[in-house]
Amino acid sequence: MLDVLTAPAAPAIKRRQDYRPPAWLVPNVDLDFALDPGATRVRARLEVTRNGGAGEPLRLDGDGLTPLAVIVDGVAVNDWRLEDDQLVIPLTGASHVIETEVEIAPDQNTQLMGLYSSGGNLCTQCEAEGFRRITYFPDRPDVLATYRVRMTADKARYPVLLANGDPIASGDNDDGTHWAEWHDPFPKPSYLFALVAGDLACNAGTFTTRSGREVQLGIWVRAADLAKTDHALHALKTSMAWDERVYGREYDLDVFNIVAVDDFNFGAMENKGLNIFNSRYILADPDTATDYDYDAIAAVVAHEYFHNWSGNRITCRDWFQLSLKEGFTVFRDQGFSADQGSAAVKRIEDVRGLRASQFPEDAGPLAHPVRPESYLEISNFYTSTIYNKGAELIRMMATILGPARFRTACDLYFDRFDGTAATCEDFVTCMEEGGGVDLSRFRLWYSQAGTPRVSASLEHDGGRATLRLAQQVPPTPGQSAKEPMVLPLRIRLFGAETGQPLGPEQLVLLEEANESIVFDGVAERPVLSINRGFSAPVTIESDRTAADLAFLARHDDDPFARYEAMQQLMLDTLIAGAVEGQADHRAVIDAVADTLDDPALDPAFVAEAVLLPSESFIGDQLSTVDPEAIYRAREALRGDLGRALAERWRNIYEANTSGAAYAYTPAGKGARRIRNVALGYIAASGASDAAALAFRQFEQADNMTDRQGALSTLVNGDSDLREAALDIFYNRYSGNGLVLDKWFQTQALSTRDDTLEAVAALAEHPSFTLANPNRARSLIGAFAVNQRAFNRADGAGYRFLADQLIALDRLNPQTAAKLLPPLGRWRRFDPARGALMRAELERIVATPGLSKDLFEQASKSLQG
Repeated sequence: MLDVLTAPAAPAIKRRQDYRPPAWLVPNVDLDFALDPGATRVRARLEVTRNGGAGEPLRLDGDGLTPLAVIVDGVAVNDWRLEDDQLVIPLTGASHVIETEVEIAPDQNTQLMGLYSSGGNLCTQCEAEGFRRITYFPDRPDVLATYRVRMTADKARYPVLLANGDPIASGDNDDGTHWAEWHDPFPKPSYLFALVAGDLACNAGTFTTRSGREVQLGIWVRAADLAKTDHALHALKTSMAWDERVYGREYDLDVFNIVAVDDFNFGAMENKGLNIFNSRYILADPDTATDYDYDAIAAVVAHEYFHNWSGNRITCRDWFQLSLKEGFTVFRDQGFSADQGSAAVKRIEDVRGLRASQFPEDAGPLAHPVRPESYLEISNFYTSTIYNKGAELIRMMATILGPARFRTACDLYFDRFDGTAATCEDFVTCMEEGGGVDLSRFRLWYSQAGTPRVSASLEHDGGRATLRLAQQVPPTPGQSAKEPMVLPLRIRLFGAETGQPLGPEQLVLLEEANESIVFDGVAERPVLSINRGFSAPVTIESDRTAADLAFLARHDDDPFARYEAMQQLMLDTLIAGAVEGQADHRAVIDAVADTLDDPALDPAFVAEAVLLPSESFIGDQLSTVDPEAIYRAREALRGDLGRALAERWRNIYEANTSGAAYAYTPAGKGARRIRNVALGYIAASGASDAAALAFRQFEQADNMTDRQGALSTLVNGDSDLREAALDIFYNRYSGNGLVLDKWFQTQALSTRDDTLEAVAALAEHPSFTLANPNRARSLIGAFAVNQRAFNRADGAGYRFLADQLIALDRLNPQTAAKLLPPLGRWRRFDPARGALMRAELERIVATPGLSKDLFEQASKSLQG
């Protein structure tokens, strides 16, 4: 067996405890680009000042650069050297001017980090360590500089030249080239640098700030896509106004530009004044984008805009503090999205995402604290823990402080650290000082990995109820023993006979391993509603019966708690079915019927409440995952729900079928959502006309939400209409890459027995390529989270994924590393499957020339 601890060429570990301030600072940077896809020349002029490192040479990071010249204080020098990709220049004085010239090849840059080509345009991605692929620089977030950028390029090929900050000059040259200069007056780290050169069209707008300044807005895309940018522009204006109103944050430059590109490793990037987006988070019209896409575009536009203060004006001191900007900004964008529609549905969606990605991360070999202690490759820490769990930490502090004190604390943070590189500790200290609370023990959330488990039991004796709470944080890699966490739990009691609240909601701060809370004056048997609004990111184990959960699903006045009760009732039933082979479905059917019959409920909420937990989430609750047993149990319950409530599903389907034109409104979204859920249950019932009903919806749909909903239903079945719909969809959208991603993804998530064979064939399809991250994620990534298909007993799914990751690693290590985690869950499965998964991880680690991105993920998955 391969010893992964001594695997060849293991990269060095970086540790938080080793942080030291930079030996040199760079207050000002001038960059001059002669842009060419095959050979771009970059001249950099750095004003450097010593930062206490007496005798230290200047070390400038580089990666894949061809150095052409090094000049110190106006004189060319030869005493520089390269050490592990660093340009080392001996310097004796306190300040100098360093000039370098390098050559890079953007069209050969398949990693999509640094300066690269996408769709005939040139663009950059520098977070986390991509700037070193553009020029030599101390590429770390605590070196903040003002930037002046000049770009020269062929005017016919690249008529638009954009960079950070504000434009200051432009002109034409006699040789067919043109130039533009931009200046960003706000000091920023190198990871926020951005440049775009291309043939782009602009959807322009303006926004007037609360102080009366007019900001020029631009969404830049290919001319053919211009009509699909109105939603993104509206979202930008709305988010700018929201940030002023809710956080008092005003935009600070004269322009704000967004550019959409097809080839992008991330969702988007918050570069100062020039956000670069994956085109899937900008382009939308009813024919090509689902309601989910519209929601995601608004959320991501808001997220990147909010970074202007929580990330740009205040950045992170080092990459261990990544959640300082990402967790806080996710919390901010979640609040924005909740204000734009149904807050209850948004909270449900956020928690579902947390449970689908972050809870398994916390329970697996890649578990790490919100503020990590070490890493091999920082790009591997752009995780759900950093983003989504990090947001939950902010939410808990906001809950503890309350709205007014939380706003005061945020104002203190923005004022105190504006223009600096800060830490998570700095943020928590501001919460303490601004909120007048002691968060000493709360800080454990930043240093301890793992999802706390809370057990709750409620006793009733006469007129007194006693709630006994206990918490335990499970061991994670490198952290075998854990201390109790501070858990803010929103709690309320309801009367089992009357259905009425027994007193107001209480916020309980569980800080010890075991605590008891006494409620007096409780005349009737109480039913416990706990962790209302998902006030703490924990798992709850309680002594509530199926009848209690059904009661809460009918009576709880907290929307999330009502949803949660239904989900727990379903989950208990599904686990019984998976473990014992059968289960009584009556309680779930009755609870779903009650929910469907409640006219006071929002259709969007109803749609979420009646959906069964996913197969993967069911597996997360079991000591050993049995994919086939889980699939059978879930399909059995879906079938019984479909048949027992057949008339209701038909009525809902017809009632929410409207002849009106598509409208992206809360009411419209809710109607489409519940309609497609109803269609799924009609199909699950085995109704003879289900396929025809779905195909009719597919053909008649005037929007992608209904079209894809129908296609998903057809793809899971055996009707001849399945292939017809797939062919129609492909032929209609073969020229639209974003929509083709949906075509690949829908098939990769199919519940059919032959999904693996279909996915393997799709990997050879002329329209499939590993070179585009969106396309790789749509097929390979989607298949890997299809629990039953991926975990086929013969291990063929594991071999397929490993083959794809090894091939992808040669092109784009970051994307490959992000698709590996499903293989790392090998300990959660039976020994036979576990051995097959482990063998593929060992094969990946042993691959010659493996990137440190993929090596870290695979080796940790073996060790954890």
